[in-house]
Amino acid sequence: MVTVLVQNDNFIFEIIGLHKIWAMESKIIVPKTSIIRAHHEPEDFTFWKGFRMPGTEIPGLIASGTFYKKGRNFWDVMNKKNAVVVELKDHYFKKLIIEVKNPEEILHLLNTK
Repeated sequence: MVTVLVQNDNFIFEIIGLHKIWAMESKIIVPKTSIIRAHHEPEDFTFWKGFRMPGTEIPGLIASGTFYKKGRNFWDVMNKKNAVVVELKDHYFKKLIIEVKNPEEILHLLNTK
């Protein structure tokens, strides 16, 4: 799971708990200007996430880490119902596909930057 914080002109996506180990990442800092949009669309949560490097994947249970599919994407999802997709420009990652506690609140926060 990921928490989203706002600090100055950046969003900080902090990976919490054991997900830090599974994702091999602790936080991702994204300038507000790098966010194109955030959304939740079922077609983004595909079985094939791409080539995993580094990270953890147990199909149907967890996807956590860096995956390469049409660019470098970060995944940290166990429950697709609570997942959001954050599309980025001019950043190391093309997309962040993350599970959050309150998807509606996070979508509102990211889309009204």
